[in-house]
Amino acid sequence: MTLSIGSTAPDFEAESTEGNISFHKWLGDSWGLFFSHPKDFTPVCTTELGAVARLKPEFDKRGVKLIGISVDPTDKHHLWSKDIEETQGVAPNYPLIADVDFKVAKLYGMLPASTSGDVNKRTPVDNQTVRNIFVIGPDKQVKIVLIYPMSTGRNWQEVLRVIDSLQLTAKHGVSTPSDWKQGDDVFFSAAVPEEEARKKFPKGWKSPKPYFRIVEQPK
Repeated sequence: MTLSIGSTAPDFEAESTEGNISFHKWLGDSWGLFFSHPKDFTPVCTTELGAVARLKPEFDKRGVKLIGISVDPTDKHHLWSKDIEETQGVAPNYPLIADVDFKVAKLYGMLPASTSGDVNKRTPVDNQTVRNIFVIGPDKQVKIVLIYPMSTGRNWQEVLRVIDSLQLTAKHGVSTPSDWKQGDDVFFSAAVPEEEARKKFPKGWKSPKPYFRIVEQPK
């Protein structure tokens, strides 16, 4: 199964470093950042887990819950967390799922449905496709999917920027241009009738082309 934008994020129950988690119940009415790792004790992922832990206050401000996953057991997750704290200065402050039966990885299309066997005998290369980011909305729908190779560390500042755009556009019905960041101008659809647009954007807008309606970012 391949998840796409607009798909319902599959629900599941799994063990984690913070106990048993029922995913949809755990998410509640919050946004969620669900990110996966091919194997514990890998250097790129070690830096990523530390980076996300340091940025947790920023995700908290946006009402985004964090949850990671690796197809390794919780005892290894706890040992890895100690390494992360030692090398990155902070331990994971969010749950890490232990997907030892590959159930969640297969539900989210990160491993083939035929995957089986002993997780301890698998290498990072065996799990290299378990390297995704899913941003999930309060409606439990997938808002974005980002997929990275094992050799390239993820840019969490870009993930924050994407979440800012997703939340802004969901609330105000606008869209954001290339390289947009907080405070920059945005677009609204040319399909919005002019009378309605004037009520919604009383300060007016710029329209260098008929299909371009540029307004200040709504607050």
